[in-house]
Parts: sequence; structure tokens; C-alpha cells
Amino acid sequence: MPYEFNGSTIETDANGFLSNVDDWSEELAAMIAKEESIELTEKHWDVINYLRDEYLNNGGKQPNMRNIVKAMQDKWDDKSVDAKSIYTLYPVNPDKQASKIGGLPDTKRKGGY
Repeated sequence: MPYEFNGSTIETDANGFLSNVDDWSEELAAMIAKEESIELTEKHWDVINYLRDEYLNNGGKQPNMRNIVKAMQDKWDDKSVDAKSIYTLYPVNPDKQASKIGGLPDTKRKGGY
């Protein structure tokens, strides 16, 4: 299901994840988020930017929920951040939904680490 965006067709896999991470932009992210019924806030962007940084700058690393929670506790200087806090931002499945909006490939891990 490709995205039609700014007069271009952006290719995706069957689940709507971008086929090419270089096609991503913040404007495209906002469009994908809208399709996911998410209105992006600064905290949403913090999660997206963290996931993109880990993937693009750390050899394709795709953090699991535990790593996302820890990173956001540090980023927001708030040790009360937990998985529920992240699910409030991305209610379907935070690591997958944030990765999709962030233009990253679908995660291949099966739970755990």
C-alpha cells in the first residue's frame, strides 16, 4: 500500500512501512501519523527521533519497549515513565507504530530482546 505524498508515490511493504528509509520526511511522518489516528506532540517526536537515531546510527538497531522506556526516562528526566506512558502515545504497538511513522522498516524480533 504505497503512500501518495506531494505528487510522488512512496513505496511501502504490505504493512505500510517504507521500503526506503531515505524517502522519509517529517511531513510524511505527520501524514502517516494522521492515518494512524495520532496527533504528533513533542513526546511522540522524542520516541521517533530516538528510534531513527538507533536504527540509522547504530547499525540498524531496533530497540524493544524496555529500551524505549529507559531512553525516554532519561530524555524526559522522569523515572515514572513506564510502558503504559509509551502506549498512551502509540496505542497499537509503540515500537512498531513509532517505527512506521518514523520511516523505519518493520521490526523482525519476536519479543524479548
